[in-house]
Amino acid sequence: MLKVRDLSFAYEPETPVLEGISFDLDPGGHLCVMGESGCGKSTLLKALYGLFDLDDGEISWKKKQVLGPAYNLVPGMPFFKYVAQETDLMPFTTVADNVSKYLSRIDMEASEKRTQELLEVIGMSEFADTKVKNLSGGQKQRVALARALALNPELLLLDEPFSQVDNFKKNTLRRTLFRYLKDHNIACVVATHDSEDALSFSDRMVVIKGNRLHAIGSPADLFRDPPDKYVASLFDDVNEMILKGEKVLMYPNQIKITKKSKEKARVLRSYYKGTHWLVEMDFERQVIFVNHPEELLPDTEVSLEILCD
Repeated sequence: MLKVRDLSFAYEPETPVLEGISFDLDPGGHLCVMGESGCGKSTLLKALYGLFDLDDGEISWKKKQVLGPAYNLVPGMPFFKYVAQETDLMPFTTVADNVSKYLSRIDMEASEKRTQELLEVIGMSEFADTKVKNLSGGQKQRVALARALALNPELLLLDEPFSQVDNFKKNTLRRTLFRYLKDHNIACVVATHDSEDALSFSDRMVVIKGNRLHAIGSPADLFRDPPDKYVASLFDDVNEMILKGEKVLMYPNQIKITKKSKEKARVLRSYYKGTHWLVEMDFERQVIFVNHPEELLPDTEVSLEILCD
């Protein structure tokens, strides 16, 4: 089990980047870390890997303490792998050579088989003999993922792992990668801005705000019952509305346009989303957003059905 207790860290004195962070993660579990840019997500992953000496707190994995550079000649824990946003691949060697870098040089047949297996996981088999310097940013990210998996780490730390991957490759890669991790009981911590990483593939979710732990729970629970607008906005557009004198949070899909209702709103503009239109409206002097299958013209008056509990 990964145990993080009261973790605090600052790059400069009196300017904390993380304060009092605590959570657990079981072996083979997947944890998603979310929060606005600059909240400390990347710093947290580096701290988990052992790249920093903590100002306060403790990190342990299976009762073994994770220590920083002051205690290790080579920073980083050998049973963890960390994939940063900026890859450190060998640009003038091939994709296959990068993936097999840490594999056996004695049993070459086993190393080649393992390399091909990992290239299939990331969808890069056809680029095995391509030099890394000729790859796109998204392809380099995928190669970095495969190299990190080569020695079957116990915990994989991923910092925005799909940020440069094209959408048509991203969905397939996510499904394949996270299925592989589950099948091999590899725990994973992902720092991301993409709510799909949390909702579809994570067992637990940690939300950081203002450098502190703001919320923790299952992604489904935090989505269905967000404690505040900050958490809800990580998943979707969110309406903060006053209804019957009380403030409520509602996603655009929780408000329907209907033919008969006492609740009236005026259309401001519509945004095409592919599967639907996101309609911006003026409702009782509040700007709200509603999902609708068709475009609505500005100044159209509509009736609303609000699907709150």
